[in-house]
Amino acid sequence: MSTLGFLLIWALAAFLADSRTVPSPLAVASFIVSEASSGPLFHHLGATLARVLAAFIIAMLIGSAIGIAMGRSRSANQLLDPWLVLTINMPALVMIVLCYIWIGLTETAAITAVALNKIPNVVVTLREGARSLDPKLMEMAQVFRFSRFRVAWNVVLPQLQPYLAAAGRSGLALIWKIVLVVEFLGRSNGVGFQIHLYFQLFNVTAILGYAFAFVIVMLVIEYAMVQPLENRLNIWRKRPA
Repeated sequence: MSTLGFLLIWALAAFLADSRTVPSPLAVASFIVSEASSGPLFHHLGATLARVLAAFIIAMLIGSAIGIAMGRSRSANQLLDPWLVLTINMPALVMIVLCYIWIGLTETAAITAVALNKIPNVVVTLREGARSLDPKLMEMAQVFRFSRFRVAWNVVLPQLQPYLAAAGRSGLALIWKIVLVVEFLGRSNGVGFQIHLYFQLFNVTAILGYAFAFVIVMLVIEYAMVQPLENRLNIWRKRPA
């Protein structure tokens, strides 16, 4: 119902404005269909999704490792905390521009810029998760002489799962927005590049078309992949004791 209400309000605003700068939902939908049938839409969506996936994996792996280390080691936390405060408050635009200047207008620079903007958020979340690990479970693992792999897989990861899910959920939402900025500033393909192109042409219909096309893709990923996976991982929490 809320989606239908949004579309009705949008259609009414477009009708009252009667301007190229406020296209109707039908005009935007027609543009999406046209771009999809002619090919460019899927090409640019694919390029953006590849960058989102690469940056997401890098940010989660590095951020989780650093966060767990800071949560379990006081010396590591004292050493890295000033850097964490600095990077988490660094504007995303500054990080992107610096990566392009230092590395060049390359795919490596684009993915690095996105990952660097997300890593601090993952670190903060996983640090709190590592600090909340149950010491009694760790003592039990030592008593039964668990290997490091078994401790990590059977003791640490289940306790960190809510924090990993939170970092992943927020990370996915943040990363794709930063990827669009990265593409807007220095890539030759992707949704952000197309928005930049149509911005120069003052084509609001195309801008909204590419924006909503990618939002739809991310919603499909959220409801078809992320939420089912999260529910599957949380089944053990719903079982009666």
